[in-house]
Amino acid sequence: MDVSQLKDQLSAQVARQLEGTREITDEQVRQAAQEALTRLLGGEYLSVSDRRELVNEVLNRMKKLGPLQPLLDDRSVTEIMINGPENVFIERAGRLTKADMRFESRKQLEDIIQRIVSKVNRTVDTSNPICDARLEDGSRVNVVLNPIALDGPVVTIRKFPEKVLQFEDLIRWGAITPEAARFLQAAVKAKYNIFVSGGTGSGKTTFLNALSSFIPADERIITIEDSAELQIRTVPNLVRLETRNANTEGKGAVTIRDLIRSSLRMRPERIVVGEVRGAEALDMLQAMNTGHDGSLSTGHANSPADMLSRLETMVLTGADFPMDAIRQQIASAIDLIVHLGRMSDKSRKTLEIVEMVGYHKGEYELNPLFHFVKEGNGPHGEVLGQLRRSENPMRHMQKFEMSGVDTTINEGMR
Repeated sequence: MDVSQLKDQLSAQVARQLEGTREITDEQVRQAAQEALTRLLGGEYLSVSDRRELVNEVLNRMKKLGPLQPLLDDRSVTEIMINGPENVFIERAGRLTKADMRFESRKQLEDIIQRIVSKVNRTVDTSNPICDARLEDGSRVNVVLNPIALDGPVVTIRKFPEKVLQFEDLIRWGAITPEAARFLQAAVKAKYNIFVSGGTGSGKTTFLNALSSFIPADERIITIEDSAELQIRTVPNLVRLETRNANTEGKGAVTIRDLIRSSLRMRPERIVVGEVRGAEALDMLQAMNTGHDGSLSTGHANSPADMLSRLETMVLTGADFPMDAIRQQIASAIDLIVHLGRMSDKSRKTLEIVEMVGYHKGEYELNPLFHFVKEGNGPHGEVLGQLRRSENPMRHMQKFEMSGVDTTINEGMR
């Protein structure tokens, strides 16, 4: 019997056998699949490993995500990119390769997509062809369907490690130095407003998670995201908010801007916005300026200066303010910008930590505190270098002084 045909018959028999069962467990599926497989084979020999593979295939079809499941279970895979049913690419250790798998048909891929989005109460179809969702383990999912995607459904899955990464991990990987990590830990505790910038895949969410672990456990935190990714586990008084897309009638949408405004009535001590992309930047800045010190957020940019320019553009999409007023708002809201980058060897590094000093005569006054100095390349192409402390003393020390948090940032400075 053809293997594909055997899989289909096996899945159909198991589905019929378990029809009407309320809560189907993995073990029930495995047991039913074993029994159905014995009937279908009719005494024909099949190795133990082939039997196990067929049973797992049925389990993945019925309860999980079909041929996608082995890639999701593989901890070495950090990103999965599906360009239609026949082209699947994966990222391992920062390197992209084509996966040795494909979907049986476009319909199978579309069914898996619907299974993913329905679990988080999202919809995606030809009238609403773009959707952000997440898997049960927190992995981020982006879906694009026809007529936007011309060659079949496109799915991008950014996986997250089971263990929430801490600064100890980032230090061990060379993404940041112990000195810079100690400074940021003190800055978070002292309630400096910190913005994390960087390009796609530079590690902004991972870094934001690590920063959040420094928030004192007795504070009330509200996180706001398009698709919940942050994994803050050190703060008991935590409220997690997530946006909602409009329904099929175009109603019921809840935006990041709505959530920021609502969060201000929840008595937050800090607000953490996963990423600002548009008009909500104004609400985030106003929250930082109105007593919610210690707030954190991220944004896409190529440098700290570029991040400020992009924030200006975001604010202008939602308000008709004079540019001078917008810049003053940004300068008074943000205390520190941490800029991340992805290097030529695919490693992720902290490239800059910059203090926002103020706004004077039409220009932002930035004070570089740390900057990455490249020292060349190793024998295997790895980038050599280190994040080094600049000779500039930090100018705004008031929050350290008022909070009583110790920092060595200006020790040894003239």
